[in-house]
Amino acid sequence: MQPLGISHYTVTSAAGRGRDAHLRALREERTGLRHQTFETCPIPCWIGEVDGLDVPLPAEHAEWDCRNNRLAWLGLQQDDFLNAALQLRERHGATRIGVFIGTSTAGVFSTELAYRERRETLGPLPSWFNYRTTQSCSSPADFVRRVLKLEGTAISIATACSSSAKVFASAHRAISAGLCDAAIVGGVDSLCLTTLYGFNSLQLVSPEICRPADATRRGISIGEAAGFTILEKNTSGLALLGYGESSDAHHMSAPHPEGAGAAAAMRGALERAGLTASDINYVNLHGTATPANDASEDQGVCTLLGTETPCSSTKGWTGHTLGAAAITEAAISLLCISHDFLPRSLNTQHKDPNLRSNILLAARETKVRHVLSNSFGFGGSNCSLLFGTLP
Repeated sequence: MQPLGISHYTVTSAAGRGRDAHLRALREERTGLRHQTFETCPIPCWIGEVDGLDVPLPAEHAEWDCRNNRLAWLGLQQDDFLNAALQLRERHGATRIGVFIGTSTAGVFSTELAYRERRETLGPLPSWFNYRTTQSCSSPADFVRRVLKLEGTAISIATACSSSAKVFASAHRAISAGLCDAAIVGGVDSLCLTTLYGFNSLQLVSPEICRPADATRRGISIGEAAGFTILEKNTSGLALLGYGESSDAHHMSAPHPEGAGAAAAMRGALERAGLTASDINYVNLHGTATPANDASEDQGVCTLLGTETPCSSTKGWTGHTLGAAAITEAAISLLCISHDFLPRSLNTQHKDPNLRSNILLAARETKVRHVLSNSFGFGGSNCSLLFGTLP
């Protein structure tokens, strides 16, 4: 496939606001996770909460005000991304830039608050509640498009935890088809009671801080994040070299035990990039710290790449940010390439002896040219992104 340049990117999560904050957290091995005190939830666990989301949106965006869009707004302010988007609009025109945003729950927290208020009156939902601009899955993409004053294609993708990986694939197809000349690609997903209670009901939430690939791992720590990239036909610098998607549909929530979907997604990314397994310097694992997911991904990685390629999960810093996990880990992958740095699997104390892949238990300073970043969603909706540089 024709690579697309990444001319700008930013990320905001519990680990920090912007690229520099994330790089410092990675190097200092400082987690952004903390004991859960979100809203009225009593579940004993750890979460990756972003501070500062109690501030309403500016008056001009008031109808879009919800936790999710506040997080998107906060994310857009980092790393001079708004100015970069303005310059992009000047280069290509407002109608020729697509917006592709991944999410899983969008602004469902607003709906939770609205129904709580309704419970007191048994009447209609409160007048302040607007489904279209808050909970609707279309809300994040529409909000970002309006903030950036763009008039082209705007699409939200919700495929659970692979959502903000699949936006890269969708944007590439749209640019290749001539529907747009460049794209704002990203993801935003915020904390809400639905995800905390929902994942807990599936017995996937750990009462301890998440420990990917650890022998006694107990599950995920849920987080929230927002991240954005600019994709265009650059001829040098950071780039999306390939992507691979698969839908193994093994089970509604459990991954394929042999990692068939994971391997298929990674294989697709390699094939589109015209690279081989030996070209990959690092794999940013989906690595949720659930026993089944880590074991399945390990099988897929070893099947395709062998047992020597350095791998780690970075969810020990951010938590599992669900629909924003892929964009968060894409940004971390780009930092690895830019700074020739491989982070270890944070919080992992004793690697599960049944896992055969080369899980990093110590960070490395080494040349990094090509990174695979994996994101696997419920129902076997898998996506792997391959990042590198153009000469």
